[in-house]
Amino acid sequence: MESQIKQLVQSYFSASDIDSIGVFDKRVIITLSKNLEMSEKVEELKQALSQLVPNYKISVVFTANKETSSFHPEEEKWSVPSIKKIIAVASGKGGVGKSTTAINLALALSRLGNKTAIFDADIYGPSVPTMLGYENQPVVSYDGKFVQPFETFGLKSMSIGSLIDRDTPLIWRGAKACGALQQLFNETNWGEIDVMVVDMPPGTGDIQITLSQKMKIDEAVIVSTPQDIALIDAVKGVNMFKKIGVPIAGIVENMSYYICEKCGARADIFGHAGAQVTAQKMGERFLGEIPLHVAIRENADQGTPIVYSQPESEYAKAYLKIAEQL
Repeated sequence: MESQIKQLVQSYFSASDIDSIGVFDKRVIITLSKNLEMSEKVEELKQALSQLVPNYKISVVFTANKETSSFHPEEEKWSVPSIKKIIAVASGKGGVGKSTTAINLALALSRLGNKTAIFDADIYGPSVPTMLGYENQPVVSYDGKFVQPFETFGLKSMSIGSLIDRDTPLIWRGAKACGALQQLFNETNWGEIDVMVVDMPPGTGDIQITLSQKMKIDEAVIVSTPQDIALIDAVKGVNMFKKIGVPIAGIVENMSYYICEKCGARADIFGHAGAQVTAQKMGERFLGEIPLHVAIRENADQGTPIVYSQPESEYAKAYLKIAEQL
């Protein structure tokens, strides 16, 4: 069946117009060039695929062309007027707990009375669907133009992870990845949002720069662990945002310390206060420290983040203190 689907798509569009054709779990996701977005052939293809595989969900994503992907300041930025403020949660490197921090901060901001959303822009490692407990749930659209955000624990969210199989890697260059994220961001029916948290991809490359410039980000939160190797990259993250004109809200030290549940002894496994010292040296705010604890990890894996599942715990209160500063 997969070969038949691909042959049908290729009968409508040339190889240069087709970026990818994904078939899995009764879903078909086709990635086409951005200049085909208004083509009548797209609807014709959807109808033909619906007849070929009537029980499959058909999705078409359009990506930016290389020649139009470079950012120019005079270009119109991505804009959803109903979103009042956007806060990016970023890190200079992966593995520092950025996504877990982003989700718990979003939930903490919601607990403080804000209409809050989280947009999963970590396109190569989307984890929001897993951490918010709606992995494998299909995206819903009532009008065929806008998709509905998922709503869990009082938080609205959307992720590219809801459109692809969790085991399927996205082998996209920066321009194509940004094109897909732009479509997903602009074509989600967010409604009125006081603050949106954006879970950024780790690092300081092309996609991070383009997202930061195009999304009208108001402030950036940098997440790091206390160890020197992570702080080196955190400094790069701070400097990247400052160079492109995005204010820094502050630095968060994640996995800051560990308290033994049996003896109560404190262990600074990755060192301690490194992020705080770095923030002081750079003249940036230190927003707070998050401990290393199995409950934070387990609840994230189970789709019940700690701020929701254990709101009175010291770990949830640590996120709330940071959210209050934001």
